[in-house]
Amino acid sequence: MSDFLQLSKSAGPIGIFDSGVGGLSVFREIRKVLPEEKYVYFSDSAHCPYGEKSKEYIIERARSITRFLLDKGADIIVVACNTATAAAIAELRKEFPIRFIGMEPAVKPAVMSTKTGTVGVLATAGTLKADKYLLNRGRWAENVRIVEHVGKGFVELVESGDTASEAAGKTVRESLKPLLDEGADKIVLGC
Repeated sequence: MSDFLQLSKSAGPIGIFDSGVGGLSVFREIRKVLPEEKYVYFSDSAHCPYGEKSKEYIIERARSITRFLLDKGADIIVVACNTATAAAIAELRKEFPIRFIGMEPAVKPAVMSTKTGTVGVLATAGTLKADKYLLNRGRWAENVRIVEHVGKGFVELVESGDTASEAAGKTVRESLKPLLDEGADKIVLGC
């Protein structure tokens, strides 16, 4: 949240993007803290989901979206997508002279609050193999066992607005079961 408070120094609108509409939850949280700011949100639904796409593809999409947001006057950009953050934020920071704030799986708070010593991470394949995630996991999970599972179908459910059907419940149960079976008492959502 401290990064969000620093956003208030923005002169132009705050740009926010995600591979789809899931990043709107990030936007809502930022807006609660900074209600007076102006915002530009970009949903890349035409190219969603990012989870199985190559790093190069995601970097190109992130560059294109960044240019769009810059054209709209954004001078700070929030990458509200774990997969895009993992794949592209380092490149964006090198290429564009503005500040980027990214999302990453909340491994640290989960590790610090686990009682069983096992934390589950449910994320896209792209996030789980990204250097940024692997470094973060290594930094915080020294004395804790991390179990990981690729969540399939989550992005599609959110994008379609299907969050309460039996199919949605089944998708969630099937994705959580392997993590719970391993004894995870904290689940980190990284997709």
